[in-house]
Amino acid sequence: MTEPKTGWLQRLAKGLSRSSKAMTEQLTGAFTKAPLDQARLDELEEMLIEADLGPHSAARITARFGEGRFGRAIGEDEIKEALAQAIGEELSAREGTFDALTGPRPFVVLFIGVNGSGKTTTLGKIAADLRARGARVLIAAGDTFRAAAVEQLKVWADRAGADFISRPTGSDAAGLAFDALEKARVEAYDVLLIDTAGRLQNKQGLMDELHKIIRVLKKLDPDAPHETLLVLDATVGRNALNQENIFGNQIGVSGIVMTKLDGTARGGVLVPVAQASDSPIKLIGVGEGIEDLQPFNARAFARSLVGLEDT
Repeated sequence: MTEPKTGWLQRLAKGLSRSSKAMTEQLTGAFTKAPLDQARLDELEEMLIEADLGPHSAARITARFGEGRFGRAIGEDEIKEALAQAIGEELSAREGTFDALTGPRPFVVLFIGVNGSGKTTTLGKIAADLRARGARVLIAAGDTFRAAAVEQLKVWADRAGADFISRPTGSDAAGLAFDALEKARVEAYDVLLIDTAGRLQNKQGLMDELHKIIRVLKKLDPDAPHETLLVLDATVGRNALNQENIFGNQIGVSGIVMTKLDGTARGGVLVPVAQASDSPIKLIGVGEGIEDLQPFNARAFARSLVGLEDT
């Protein structure tokens, strides 16, 4: 993805405003009344857990927050700054980089995640960004079980100016992936973006299909896919952590995309997901526009989460 454009940090702050409002109203009410003591630190830890930051991350963030402040009164600004710093430190090692224009050609990106996670929209936004940077992009509609998914992806392909390959409903998704990569190689595409199904109702069947897609891609290119992005929906809260566990344990995920951070008061769920995953957070989405999908920046995210503008 391109570097954040002017206004991205403002959109991030706006997108996380529901999370930051819910968190900071509780915090400032609890912490500006009296000197910081163990009871208030325990209260902070509970607040962070309720905000979906998870018990382990909440304990570490609380410990960082209390360093050097125990026994004295603290103001609202210091509370926010200290909490942002503690959350940022918790996430700093979880930043990842996504760039489909460095590496082999065609660069193959596989998108996985449950239906409704924002997977198709994320793929479309990435396609639009790549096309704007002059790349030749081929999109493969690998969710062959849902006609609506194919139609939605075709709209995104047309909007982005990317080429598109699909098969009739019910076709073999792995066969489509093979054909798509073969076409991308022969016709010298820069990037191949492959959508997949996300039917967790039949978890093992889904995982078997994803493994088959990866196997057939490797027949043409042993290093493919070069990126496997797991797309998670922040609005489902702690269920996002369960999804990361299911996909992360069975599929070789190289990076996580957290979408719909503007649609929830529990944007803090990104923290335990980042800590639990072996894969870094590479992209986050805070809106419907193409420019609202951007590289993950731990410091900017942490400051927006507590209602501070990045500086």
